[in-house]
Amino acid sequence: MNGQLGVVDYLFLYCMICIWVMLLINIVLTIGGYIYYLKTLRMRVDEPLQSYPSVSVLIPAHNEERVIGQTVSALIQLDYPRDKLEIIVVNDNSSDRTGEILAQLQADHPEVNLRVLTTDAVTGGKGKSGALNNGYLASAGEVLAVYDADNTPERSALKILVHALERDKRLGAVIGKFRTRNVSKNWLTRFINIETLGFQWMVQAGRWQLFGLSTIPGTNFVVRRSIIEEMGGWDTRAIAEDTEISFRIYRLGYRIQYMPLSVTWEQEPETVPVWIKQRSRWVKGNIYVLLKNLGLLFSRDSRRIRFDLLYFCTVYFLFLSSALLSDIIFILGMMGLIEYNVAGNTVLLWFMAYLVFILEMAIALSMEKGQSRPRNIGLIAVMYFTYCQLWLVVAVIGFYQYVRDAVLRKEARWYKTERF
Repeated sequence: MNGQLGVVDYLFLYCMICIWVMLLINIVLTIGGYIYYLKTLRMRVDEPLQSYPSVSVLIPAHNEERVIGQTVSALIQLDYPRDKLEIIVVNDNSSDRTGEILAQLQADHPEVNLRVLTTDAVTGGKGKSGALNNGYLASAGEVLAVYDADNTPERSALKILVHALERDKRLGAVIGKFRTRNVSKNWLTRFINIETLGFQWMVQAGRWQLFGLSTIPGTNFVVRRSIIEEMGGWDTRAIAEDTEISFRIYRLGYRIQYMPLSVTWEQEPETVPVWIKQRSRWVKGNIYVLLKNLGLLFSRDSRRIRFDLLYFCTVYFLFLSSALLSDIIFILGMMGLIEYNVAGNTVLLWFMAYLVFILEMAIALSMEKGQSRPRNIGLIAVMYFTYCQLWLVVAVIGFYQYVRDAVLRKEARWYKTERF
Protein backbone atom coordinates (compact mmCIF):
# COMPACT_ATOMS: atom_id res chain seq x y z
CA MET A 1 0.00 0.00 0.00
CA ASN A 2 1.54 3.31 -1.02
CA GLY A 3 -1.33 5.59 0.07
CA GLN A 4 -1.97 6.76 -3.49
CA LEU A 5 -5.27 6.12 -5.20
CA GLY A 6 -5.08 3.88 -8.24
CA VAL A 7 -7.55 2.91 -10.96
CA VAL A 8 -9.23 0.31 -8.75
CA ASP A 9 -9.71 2.88 -5.99
CA TYR A 10 -11.42 5.31 -8.36
CA LEU A 11 -13.63 2.53 -9.70
CA PHE A 12 -14.62 1.61 -6.15
CA LEU A 13 -15.41 5.26 -5.36
CA TYR A 14 -17.52 5.41 -8.53
CA CYS A 15 -19.46 2.39 -7.30
CA MET A 16 -20.07 3.92 -3.87
CA ILE A 17 -21.24 7.22 -5.37
CA CYS A 18 -23.69 5.51 -7.75
CA ILE A 19 -25.09 3.27 -5.02
CA TRP A 20 -25.59 6.17 -2.63
CA VAL A 21 -27.18 8.37 -5.31
CA MET A 22 -29.71 5.59 -5.95
CA LEU A 23 -30.35 5.16 -2.23
CA LEU A 24 -30.90 8.89 -1.71
CA ILE A 25 -33.32 9.06 -4.63
CA ASN A 26 -35.25 6.13 -3.16
CA ILE A 27 -35.33 7.82 0.26
CA VAL A 28 -37.07 10.81 -1.35
CA LEU A 29 -39.46 8.51 -3.23
CA THR A 30 -40.21 6.58 -0.03
CA ILE A 31 -41.20 9.83 1.71
CA GLY A 32 -43.43 10.70 -1.25
CA GLY A 33 -44.93 7.22 -1.19
CA TYR A 34 -45.75 7.48 2.50
CA ILE A 35 -47.47 10.84 1.97
CA TYR A 36 -49.58 9.28 -0.78
CA TYR A 37 -50.33 6.29 1.44
CA LEU A 38 -51.76 8.64 4.08
CA LYS A 39 -53.93 10.23 1.38
CA THR A 40 -55.31 6.84 0.33
CA LEU A 41 -56.56 6.28 3.88
CA ARG A 42 -58.97 9.20 3.35
CA MET A 43 -60.00 8.39 -0.22
CA ARG A 44 -63.62 7.63 -1.12
CA VAL A 45 -63.78 5.25 -4.04
CA ASP A 46 -67.30 3.88 -3.57
CA GLU A 47 -69.25 6.95 -4.71
CA PRO A 48 -71.02 5.87 -7.93
CA LEU A 49 -70.63 7.69 -11.23
CA GLN A 50 -73.66 9.25 -12.89
CA SER A 51 -72.98 7.02 -15.89
CA TYR A 52 -70.43 4.30 -16.48
CA PRO A 53 -68.37 3.98 -19.66
CA SER A 54 -68.34 0.71 -21.56
CA VAL A 55 -65.26 -1.36 -20.72
CA SER A 56 -63.51 -4.08 -22.69
CA VAL A 57 -61.33 -6.32 -20.53
CA LEU A 58 -58.47 -7.84 -22.53
CA ILE A 59 -56.69 -11.00 -21.37
CA PRO A 60 -53.79 -12.24 -23.54
CA ALA A 61 -53.37 -15.98 -22.99
CA HIS A 62 -50.82 -18.40 -24.43
CA ASN A 63 -50.89 -21.95 -23.02
CA GLU A 64 -52.52 -20.91 -19.74
CA GLU A 65 -54.57 -24.03 -18.91
CA ARG A 66 -53.38 -24.04 -15.29
CA VAL A 67 -54.65 -20.55 -14.42
CA ILE A 68 -57.06 -19.23 -17.07
CA GLY A 69 -60.16 -20.77 -15.47
CA GLN A 70 -59.59 -19.04 -12.14
CA THR A 71 -58.74 -15.75 -13.85
CA VAL A 72 -61.83 -15.61 -16.05
CA SER A 73 -64.05 -16.73 -13.17
CA ALA A 74 -62.75 -13.78 -11.12
CA LEU A 75 -63.39 -11.39 -14.02
CA ILE A 76 -66.94 -12.66 -14.37
CA GLN A 77 -67.51 -11.71 -10.72
CA LEU A 78 -66.31 -8.10 -11.16
CA ASP A 79 -68.56 -5.49 -9.59
CA TYR A 80 -69.24 -3.51 -12.76
CA PRO A 81 -72.49 -2.90 -14.67
CA ARG A 82 -73.02 -6.09 -16.69
CA ASP A 83 -74.41 -4.26 -19.73
CA LYS A 84 -71.27 -2.09 -19.89
CA LEU A 85 -68.72 -4.90 -19.70
CA GLU A 86 -67.24 -7.26 -22.27
CA ILE A 87 -64.48 -9.76 -21.50
CA ILE A 88 -62.21 -10.71 -24.41
CA VAL A 89 -59.71 -13.53 -23.96
CA VAL A 90 -57.13 -13.76 -26.74
CA ASN A 91 -56.28 -17.46 -26.93
CA ASP A 92 -53.04 -16.78 -28.73
CA ASN A 93 -51.69 -19.82 -30.58
CA SER A 94 -52.15 -22.09 -27.56
CA SER A 95 -51.41 -25.79 -27.88
CA ASP A 96 -52.83 -26.90 -24.53
CA ARG A 97 -56.37 -27.01 -23.08
CA THR A 98 -56.77 -23.23 -22.78
CA GLY A 99 -59.39 -23.18 -25.57
CA GLU A 100 -61.41 -26.04 -24.06
CA ILE A 101 -61.53 -24.38 -20.65
CA LEU A 102 -62.66 -21.07 -22.16
CA ALA A 103 -65.37 -22.81 -24.21
CA GLN A 104 -66.71 -24.45 -21.05
CA LEU A 105 -66.76 -21.09 -19.25
CA GLN A 106 -68.74 -19.57 -22.11
CA ALA A 107 -71.25 -22.42 -21.90
CA ASP A 108 -71.52 -22.10 -18.11
CA HIS A 109 -72.05 -18.31 -18.17
CA PRO A 110 -74.29 -17.38 -21.13
CA GLU A 111 -75.35 -14.25 -19.25
CA VAL A 112 -71.83 -12.79 -19.51
CA ASN A 113 -70.43 -11.09 -22.59
CA LEU A 114 -67.40 -13.40 -22.72
CA ARG A 115 -65.66 -13.61 -26.08
CA VAL A 116 -62.72 -15.77 -27.12
CA LEU A 117 -60.43 -14.83 -29.99
CA THR A 118 -58.36 -17.80 -31.12
CA THR A 119 -55.26 -17.23 -33.22
CA ASP A 120 -52.71 -19.55 -34.79
CA ALA A 121 -49.03 -19.25 -35.68
CA VAL A 122 -49.90 -17.03 -38.66
CA THR A 123 -52.47 -14.70 -37.10
CA GLY A 124 -50.88 -14.62 -33.63
CA GLY A 125 -48.16 -16.13 -31.51
CA LYS A 126 -45.96 -13.03 -31.67
CA GLY A 127 -46.03 -11.94 -28.06
CA LYS A 128 -48.23 -10.06 -25.62
CA SER A 129 -48.28 -6.82 -27.64
CA GLY A 130 -49.61 -8.65 -30.71
CA ALA A 131 -52.26 -10.41 -28.64
CA LEU A 132 -53.38 -7.11 -27.10
CA ASN A 133 -53.64 -5.53 -30.53
CA ASN A 134 -55.84 -8.40 -31.72
CA GLY A 135 -58.07 -7.99 -28.69
CA TYR A 136 -58.23 -4.21 -28.94
CA LEU A 137 -59.21 -4.29 -32.64
CA ALA A 138 -62.06 -6.67 -31.84
CA SER A 139 -63.28 -4.69 -28.81
CA ALA A 140 -65.94 -2.02 -28.52
CA GLY A 141 -65.37 -0.46 -25.08
CA GLU A 142 -64.70 3.23 -24.48
CA VAL A 143 -62.18 2.11 -21.87
CA LEU A 144 -59.77 -0.81 -22.20
CA ALA A 145 -58.70 -2.84 -19.17
CA VAL A 146 -55.88 -5.38 -19.19
CA TYR A 147 -55.31 -8.36 -16.90
CA ASP A 148 -52.65 -11.06 -17.20
CA ALA A 149 -53.84 -14.64 -17.49
CA ASP A 150 -52.69 -15.53 -13.94
CA ASN A 151 -54.56 -12.71 -12.18
CA THR A 152 -57.52 -12.84 -9.82
CA PRO A 153 -58.69 -9.25 -9.31
CA GLU A 154 -60.79 -8.34 -6.31
CA ARG A 155 -64.44 -7.64 -7.16
CA SER A 156 -64.06 -3.87 -6.81
CA ALA A 157 -60.75 -3.60 -8.69
CA LEU A 158 -62.09 -2.51 -12.08
CA LYS A 159 -64.72 -0.12 -10.74
CA ILE A 160 -62.14 1.72 -8.60
CA LEU A 161 -59.87 2.18 -11.62
CA VAL A 162 -62.73 3.48 -13.79
CA HIS A 163 -63.89 5.87 -11.05
CA ALA A 164 -60.42 7.46 -10.89
CA LEU A 165 -60.11 7.66 -14.69
CA GLU A 166 -63.53 9.23 -15.25
CA ARG A 167 -63.11 11.87 -12.54
CA ASP A 168 -59.92 13.35 -13.99
CA LYS A 169 -59.75 14.07 -17.71
CA ARG A 170 -55.98 14.67 -17.45
CA LEU A 171 -55.50 10.97 -16.84
CA GLY A 172 -54.76 8.73 -19.80
CA ALA A 173 -54.57 5.58 -17.69
CA VAL A 174 -54.97 4.41 -14.09
CA ILE A 175 -53.05 1.48 -12.64
CA GLY A 176 -53.86 -0.61 -9.60
CA LYS A 177 -51.82 -2.66 -7.17
CA PHE A 178 -50.77 -6.27 -7.64
CA ARG A 179 -50.15 -8.67 -4.78
CA THR A 180 -48.38 -12.03 -4.64
CA ARG A 181 -50.92 -14.86 -4.53
CA ASN A 182 -48.43 -17.65 -3.75
CA VAL A 183 -46.37 -15.67 -1.22
CA SER A 184 -46.09 -18.54 1.27
CA LYS A 185 -44.71 -21.08 -1.21
CA ASN A 186 -40.99 -20.64 -0.47
CA TRP A 187 -38.24 -18.09 0.23
CA LEU A 188 -38.23 -16.89 -3.38
CA THR A 189 -41.92 -15.97 -3.42
CA ARG A 190 -41.51 -14.22 -0.06
CA PHE A 191 -38.63 -12.17 -1.49
CA ILE A 192 -40.73 -11.34 -4.57
CA ASN A 193 -43.58 -10.22 -2.33
CA ILE A 194 -41.28 -7.79 -0.50
CA GLU A 195 -39.76 -6.57 -3.77
CA THR A 196 -43.11 -5.88 -5.45
CA LEU A 197 -44.58 -4.09 -2.44
CA GLY A 198 -41.41 -2.01 -2.09
CA PHE A 199 -41.46 -1.08 -5.77
CA GLN A 200 -45.13 -0.12 -5.74
CA TRP A 201 -45.05 2.01 -2.60
CA MET A 202 -41.64 3.61 -3.18
CA VAL A 203 -41.38 3.97 -6.94
CA GLN A 204 -45.00 4.01 -8.13
CA ALA A 205 -46.64 5.85 -5.24
CA GLY A 206 -43.60 8.07 -4.64
CA ARG A 207 -43.32 9.16 -8.27
CA TRP A 208 -47.05 9.80 -8.49
CA GLN A 209 -47.05 11.94 -5.35
CA LEU A 210 -43.95 13.96 -6.26
CA PHE A 211 -44.03 14.10 -10.07
CA GLY A 212 -47.47 12.96 -11.22
CA LEU A 213 -45.85 9.93 -12.87
CA SER A 214 -46.22 6.17 -12.62
CA THR A 215 -45.58 3.28 -14.99
CA ILE A 216 -48.14 0.79 -16.28
CA PRO A 217 -47.25 -2.60 -14.73
CA GLY A 218 -48.79 -4.81 -17.43
CA THR A 219 -51.87 -5.88 -15.48
CA ASN A 220 -54.76 -4.36 -13.51
CA PHE A 221 -54.92 -1.08 -15.42
CA VAL A 222 -57.38 0.88 -17.55
CA VAL A 223 -56.59 3.18 -20.47
CA ARG A 224 -58.76 5.37 -22.66
CA ARG A 225 -59.55 3.73 -25.98
CA SER A 226 -59.05 7.04 -27.80
CA ILE A 227 -55.41 7.09 -26.67
CA ILE A 228 -54.71 3.57 -27.93
CA GLU A 229 -56.30 4.54 -31.25
CA GLU A 230 -54.19 7.68 -31.47
CA MET A 231 -51.02 5.67 -30.79
CA GLY A 232 -51.92 2.93 -33.26
CA GLY A 233 -52.00 0.18 -30.64
CA TRP A 234 -49.20 -1.59 -28.81
CA ASP A 235 -45.63 -1.70 -30.16
CA THR A 236 -45.15 -5.31 -31.30
CA ARG A 237 -41.35 -4.96 -31.07
CA ALA A 238 -41.57 -4.19 -27.35
CA ILE A 239 -41.53 -7.12 -24.94
CA ALA A 240 -41.84 -4.64 -22.04
CA GLU A 241 -45.00 -3.32 -23.65
CA ASP A 242 -46.20 -1.83 -20.36
CA THR A 243 -43.22 0.52 -19.93
CA GLU A 244 -43.18 1.36 -23.65
CA ILE A 245 -46.81 2.39 -23.78
CA SER A 246 -46.40 4.42 -20.58
CA PHE A 247 -43.85 6.69 -22.25
CA ARG A 248 -46.08 7.20 -25.27
CA ILE A 249 -49.00 8.16 -23.02
CA TYR A 250 -46.72 10.70 -21.28
CA ARG A 251 -45.68 12.16 -24.64
CA LEU A 252 -49.32 12.78 -25.55
CA GLY A 253 -49.61 14.96 -22.45
CA TYR A 254 -51.60 12.58 -20.24
CA ARG A 255 -50.85 11.33 -16.75
CA ILE A 256 -50.93 7.80 -15.35
CA GLN A 257 -52.25 7.57 -11.79
CA TYR A 258 -51.35 4.89 -9.27
CA MET A 259 -54.47 3.73 -7.40
CA PRO A 260 -53.43 1.14 -4.76
CA LEU A 261 -57.01 0.60 -3.57
CA SER A 262 -57.61 -1.46 -6.71
CA VAL A 263 -56.02 -4.85 -6.06
CA THR A 264 -55.34 -7.94 -8.12
CA TRP A 265 -53.58 -11.11 -6.98
CA GLU A 266 -51.08 -12.76 -9.31
CA GLN A 267 -48.94 -15.86 -9.33
CA GLU A 268 -45.19 -15.27 -9.12
CA PRO A 269 -42.34 -17.60 -10.18
CA GLU A 270 -41.66 -20.38 -7.68
CA THR A 271 -38.22 -21.47 -8.91
CA VAL A 272 -35.05 -19.48 -9.56
CA PRO A 273 -34.66 -20.51 -13.25
CA VAL A 274 -38.21 -19.38 -14.04
CA TRP A 275 -37.64 -16.13 -12.13
CA ILE A 276 -34.38 -15.45 -14.00
CA LYS A 277 -36.07 -16.00 -17.37
CA GLN A 278 -38.90 -13.63 -16.47
CA ARG A 279 -36.75 -10.87 -14.99
CA SER A 280 -34.08 -11.00 -17.73
CA ARG A 281 -36.90 -10.52 -20.24
CA TRP A 282 -37.96 -7.44 -18.28
CA VAL A 283 -34.42 -6.06 -18.36
CA LYS A 284 -34.12 -6.69 -22.08
CA GLY A 285 -37.50 -5.06 -22.73
CA ASN A 286 -36.79 -2.00 -20.60
CA ILE A 287 -33.43 -1.44 -22.30
CA TYR A 288 -35.31 -1.31 -25.63
CA VAL A 289 -37.71 1.28 -24.21
CA LEU A 290 -34.94 3.41 -22.68
CA LEU A 291 -32.90 3.48 -25.86
CA LYS A 292 -36.02 4.21 -27.92
CA ASN A 293 -36.81 7.25 -25.75
CA LEU A 294 -33.28 8.38 -24.83
CA GLY A 295 -33.41 11.35 -27.19
CA LEU A 296 -36.26 12.80 -25.13
CA LEU A 297 -33.76 13.73 -22.42
CA PHE A 298 -32.84 16.72 -24.56
CA SER A 299 -36.34 17.62 -25.75
CA ARG A 300 -38.17 20.62 -24.27
CA ASP A 301 -41.48 18.91 -24.96
CA SER A 302 -40.56 16.07 -22.60
CA ARG A 303 -39.76 17.99 -19.43
CA ARG A 304 -42.40 16.16 -17.41
CA ILE A 305 -40.98 12.71 -18.10
CA ARG A 306 -37.30 13.62 -17.85
CA PHE A 307 -37.19 12.35 -14.28
CA ASP A 308 -38.44 8.92 -15.39
CA LEU A 309 -35.82 8.68 -18.11
CA LEU A 310 -33.06 9.70 -15.71
CA TYR A 311 -34.36 7.39 -12.99
CA PHE A 312 -34.54 4.28 -15.15
CA CYS A 313 -31.19 5.08 -16.80
CA THR A 314 -29.72 5.35 -13.31
CA VAL A 315 -31.21 2.00 -12.31
CA TYR A 316 -30.27 0.02 -15.42
CA PHE A 317 -26.96 1.59 -16.37
CA LEU A 318 -25.34 3.27 -13.36
CA PHE A 319 -26.67 1.39 -10.34
CA LEU A 320 -26.54 -2.14 -11.74
CA SER A 321 -23.12 -1.60 -13.32
CA SER A 322 -21.72 -0.16 -10.10
CA ALA A 323 -23.20 -2.96 -7.98
CA LEU A 324 -21.72 -5.57 -10.31
CA LEU A 325 -18.34 -3.82 -10.43
CA SER A 326 -18.17 -3.40 -6.64
CA ASP A 327 -18.88 -7.12 -6.17
CA ILE A 328 -16.09 -8.02 -8.61
CA ILE A 329 -13.62 -5.69 -6.86
CA PHE A 330 -14.58 -7.09 -3.44
CA ILE A 331 -14.15 -10.72 -4.55
CA LEU A 332 -10.83 -10.07 -6.29
CA GLY A 333 -9.62 -8.16 -3.23
CA MET A 334 -10.57 -11.04 -0.91
CA MET A 335 -8.61 -13.38 -3.19
CA GLY A 336 -5.59 -11.10 -2.97
CA LEU A 337 -5.54 -10.48 -6.72
CA ILE A 338 -5.91 -6.70 -6.44
CA GLU A 339 -5.26 -4.04 -3.80
CA TYR A 340 -7.13 -0.85 -3.09
CA ASN A 341 -6.53 1.86 -0.49
CA VAL A 342 -10.07 3.14 0.08
CA ALA A 343 -11.46 -0.10 1.49
CA GLY A 344 -11.23 0.92 5.13
CA ASN A 345 -13.09 4.17 4.47
CA THR A 346 -15.83 2.52 2.48
CA VAL A 347 -16.72 -0.27 4.92
CA LEU A 348 -18.68 2.25 6.99
CA LEU A 349 -20.32 3.69 3.86
CA TRP A 350 -21.32 0.21 2.73
CA PHE A 351 -22.74 -0.69 6.16
CA MET A 352 -24.71 2.57 6.24
CA ALA A 353 -26.05 1.82 2.74
CA TYR A 354 -27.12 -1.61 3.96
CA LEU A 355 -29.03 -0.08 6.90
CA VAL A 356 -30.69 2.50 4.63
CA PHE A 357 -31.80 -0.29 2.30
CA ILE A 358 -33.42 -2.15 5.21
CA LEU A 359 -35.06 1.06 6.45
CA GLU A 360 -36.51 1.96 3.04
CA MET A 361 -37.99 -1.47 2.50
CA ALA A 362 -39.33 -1.64 6.07
CA ILE A 363 -41.12 1.70 5.61
CA ALA A 364 -42.63 0.43 2.34
CA LEU A 365 -43.89 -2.73 4.06
CA SER A 366 -45.39 -0.66 6.87
CA MET A 367 -47.84 0.77 4.30
CA GLU A 368 -49.27 -2.69 3.68
CA LYS A 369 -51.40 -4.23 6.41
CA GLY A 370 -49.76 -7.22 8.08
CA GLN A 371 -46.50 -7.00 6.11
CA SER A 372 -44.19 -5.16 8.54
CA ARG A 373 -43.89 -8.08 10.92
CA PRO A 374 -40.42 -9.04 12.26
CA ARG A 375 -40.08 -12.04 9.95
CA ASN A 376 -40.33 -9.83 6.86
CA ILE A 377 -37.82 -7.31 8.26
CA GLY A 378 -35.43 -10.22 8.75
CA LEU A 379 -36.06 -11.34 5.18
CA ILE A 380 -35.13 -7.84 3.95
CA ALA A 381 -31.77 -8.14 5.71
CA VAL A 382 -31.17 -11.52 4.07
CA MET A 383 -32.40 -10.60 0.59
CA TYR A 384 -29.74 -7.89 0.25
CA PHE A 385 -27.08 -10.62 0.07
CA THR A 386 -29.14 -13.16 -1.91
CA TYR A 387 -32.11 -12.01 -3.94
CA CYS A 388 -30.65 -8.58 -4.75
CA GLN A 389 -27.39 -10.14 -5.91
CA LEU A 390 -29.34 -12.40 -8.27
CA TRP A 391 -30.57 -9.24 -9.97
CA LEU A 392 -27.00 -8.67 -11.14
CA VAL A 393 -27.11 -12.03 -12.92
CA VAL A 394 -30.45 -11.07 -14.44
CA ALA A 395 -29.07 -7.71 -15.63
CA VAL A 396 -26.11 -9.33 -17.38
CA ILE A 397 -28.36 -11.90 -19.08
CA GLY A 398 -30.86 -9.22 -20.11
CA PHE A 399 -28.16 -6.98 -21.61
CA TYR A 400 -26.68 -9.93 -23.51
CA GLN A 401 -30.09 -10.95 -24.87
CA TYR A 402 -30.86 -7.41 -26.00
CA VAL A 403 -27.55 -7.08 -27.90
CA ARG A 404 -27.89 -10.58 -29.39
CA ASP A 405 -31.44 -10.04 -30.59
CA ALA A 406 -30.65 -6.56 -31.92
CA VAL A 407 -27.74 -7.92 -33.96
CA LEU A 408 -29.72 -10.91 -35.24
CA ARG A 409 -32.90 -8.78 -35.65
CA LYS A 410 -34.98 -11.40 -33.91
CA GLU A 411 -38.74 -10.92 -33.86
CA ALA A 412 -40.57 -10.63 -30.54
CA ARG A 413 -42.10 -13.93 -29.46
CA TRP A 414 -44.10 -15.18 -26.51
CA TYR A 415 -42.20 -16.03 -23.40
CA LYS A 416 -44.79 -17.40 -21.01
CA THR A 417 -43.81 -17.50 -17.36
CA GLU A 418 -44.23 -21.07 -16.21
CA ARG A 419 -47.32 -21.51 -14.06
CA PHE A 420 -47.57 -23.69 -10.99
